[in-house]
Amino acid sequence: MLNPLEIISQTADFVVVNKPAGLSFHSETGPGLVVLAEQQLGTKLYPVHRLDKLTSGLLILARSSRAAAALTELFTTRQIAKFYLALSMQKPLKKQGWVKGDMQPARRGAWRLTTTQSQPAVTYFVSHGYQEWPFRAFLLRPFTGKTHQLRVALKSQAAAILGDTLYGGGAADRMYLHAFALAFTYKGESYQFTLLPDSGAQFAALLAAKLPETWYTPWDVSWPAAPKLSETITTARDE
Repeated sequence: MLNPLEIISQTADFVVVNKPAGLSFHSETGPGLVVLAEQQLGTKLYPVHRLDKLTSGLLILARSSRAAAALTELFTTRQIAKFYLALSMQKPLKKQGWVKGDMQPARRGAWRLTTTQSQPAVTYFVSHGYQEWPFRAFLLRPFTGKTHQLRVALKSQAAAILGDTLYGGGAADRMYLHAFALAFTYKGESYQFTLLPDSGAQFAALLAAKLPETWYTPWDVSWPAAPKLSETITTARDE
């Protein structure tokens, strides 16, 4: 029997849940996250963004079609800041910076980054290494929402995510990508959520070693200005 989902926050218009790694967003052979959340809360819920099956962390579900439309608009106009944690056993080509490029389908359900930028996936990342641990930690901020965007971004930096065997990451007890924080304003009220990962031996080691202090409130990090809306197309799809 599945454990109940952790409910991070509830408002009149939306709920924020902790999606476990390995749980499908949509129902496959069994009920997916949306159905499980509806059963647990006893109400109809509306998706406004998604997380990959292998990704854990913060996910917003609307309580009405009207709220879903409003929240989707915030996502597509990049008024919801999203932040992810990832681990890699490989040293990246650069310690921080932009990853931009169009994405095209590749083999076995994978995607690849191209040098063109007609409708690019856009991500900015910073990273931090630890002397006592073999992994490098990444704080990623996607400015678009393309399928596998963050997985492909780190693969392009020669630092595939640990456990992401599709993109060349080493085998592990889970894929080490976690939707860590969300920050946005909705109906005049500011919301800021953070959720540390609660599964995976290497994430446990990361939390014991501690994140860089500024990462705990990632909306306060001095991020570079986002590209102009005319330069990118955003969707409601997340990692």
